[in-house]
Amino acid sequence: MPLLGCHRMSAENALASLIEELEQDRSLDEPRHLRQRTEALDALDSYLPDGQTIGAALHHRLRTIYARLESVNLKLYQSIRREIQRGAGRGSLLEWIPDSPDGNGEANFVNCTGYDYLDELVSGVLQFEEPSAEVLRLESEMVPYQPTPARHIFDLIARTALTERDSLVDLGSGLGHVALTASICTKANCTGIELEPSYVDCARKAARSLNLNNVRFIQGDARAANLSDGTVFYLYTPFSGAILRDVLNLLRQEAVTREIRICTFGPCTQVVAEEQWLSAIGPLETDKIAICHSRA
Repeated sequence: MPLLGCHRMSAENALASLIEELEQDRSLDEPRHLRQRTEALDALDSYLPDGQTIGAALHHRLRTIYARLESVNLKLYQSIRREIQRGAGRGSLLEWIPDSPDGNGEANFVNCTGYDYLDELVSGVLQFEEPSAEVLRLESEMVPYQPTPARHIFDLIARTALTERDSLVDLGSGLGHVALTASICTKANCTGIELEPSYVDCARKAARSLNLNNVRFIQGDARAANLSDGTVFYLYTPFSGAILRDVLNLLRQEAVTREIRICTFGPCTQVVAEEQWLSAIGPLETDKIAICHSRA
């Protein structure tokens, strides 16, 4: 048998074995097993790269089990959305954090890299509409949008312990993952500031659909924004160089009037940590949210 034919047969055998295992595992129908369902769906996806073909019978079984698992997820997301819409969404989201926060207020995310099932959960609950294809052309020091991994959003929420006296401002908020999730899980007022109009539109629609009244989204340049209400500011490296310097200068001016906290993720963390008017809260780790507070 040609090598290509052997490879296809091996892939089909592996897929058939996986499908049989998933068909027999009825625990995947239990809503609380979201992580296992997400991993199963990812595994099924890996057997369908572009250009690969499988037998019709096997393909039908794949689609059937795939639809079954997606249906369970959809019902879970809709259930959580209903809780949020009636103002009881905090517990319905925070219960999914693995390893409840420890005494230091930090959630323990073990061996997590990139995006995971928590991102599927947040996306499924927020249900963003697809942004328009046309986007603004970014300046050279503006970084293309990438959402903060959900586990880091939950970590941020746990470690900042936001209350109704806080105002969280996400500078470069994109579709609004951070501000929306924080508005669901805390009583803080949350604001997203984003230059791209289509992203702001999507974030506002998501907020309206969930009846959230403690979050807003402002379309505009962070360098021209009114930051006077903020107590906690978040940056997932939305810009660099001179733009980042301008924004940090604005934040330093705000810190003259009150104590503020600045939370960062990504390459901008090192730049922010070098600011003499800031002090780090805990160790600075490149793969975690970093939190600094302004000096008295």
